[in-house]
Amino acid sequence: MSVHLVLIDALNLIRRIYAVQERPFLLNSELADNTKKQVLFNTIQACENALLKIIESQSPTHALALFDSEKPCWRYQIYPDYKKGRKKMPEHLAEKLSDIQDAFMRNHVDSLASDEDEADDLITTLAIKVALRGQKVTIVSTDKCFLSLLSQNIQVYDYFNRRYLDRQHVKEKFNVKPEQLMDLWTLTGDSTNKIPGVPSIGQITAANLLNQYGSLNALLNANDLKASLREKLAQHQEQIQLSKSLLTLRLDIPLGFNLKDIRLPSNDTTTS
Repeated sequence: MSVHLVLIDALNLIRRIYAVQERPFLLNSELADNTKKQVLFNTIQACENALLKIIESQSPTHALALFDSEKPCWRYQIYPDYKKGRKKMPEHLAEKLSDIQDAFMRNHVDSLASDEDEADDLITTLAIKVALRGQKVTIVSTDKCFLSLLSQNIQVYDYFNRRYLDRQHVKEKFNVKPEQLMDLWTLTGDSTNKIPGVPSIGQITAANLLNQYGSLNALLNANDLKASLREKLAQHQEQIQLSKSLLTLRLDIPLGFNLKDIRLPSNDTTTS
């Protein structure tokens, strides 16, 4: 059968929906208990409605919502400052994630979280496995990391702006190809996740270098670099390797299930 797998970056969706529901009540520094209950109720309803709209717009044969591990992922082990300072999920929202998962399950979309990996890694592993079989994958997220996966069989959908983030979007925003994005962010750093880059190499410079040399590896091995740039790259070799490790998405997470386990009901009479 022809497969169309939709992978939902669940916390990306949920936290943005929660922020919209919470915003009208933020005149006070802290929400009252009754207000929290109302905001959470509205969030659960809005998340379920969002799921239904995603299913309606994408018409998938299979779907899954992916969540981060509750424990700090492996990236914190190699870099304790990973995501340092990022606003944590409100505790009252975290306590309701199971209710949102139940709402998803009522609509036949199961949820999955790893013991020690981020949703990004789970989504990447699944997307690549299915894409390599020549089947279609749509990742629902506004997280820029997934743009590096864009290919003939993998697309990224921004639910909030109702648009696909395609190769043209990458070109206009970053001036590189999707397959060069991880090299770009290794050079520039990723402020969202507090991953440092090479000092004084910004996006424009990094994009120009990658467009000239093709890849970070080719750049590091080039023999025609200006002396100042060569010295700068040499001085920050360890940082470059660390950033590259932190940015690299895993492709090898054991999943423990197959596609038929997440097939949507309308396709129960078929096989995958």
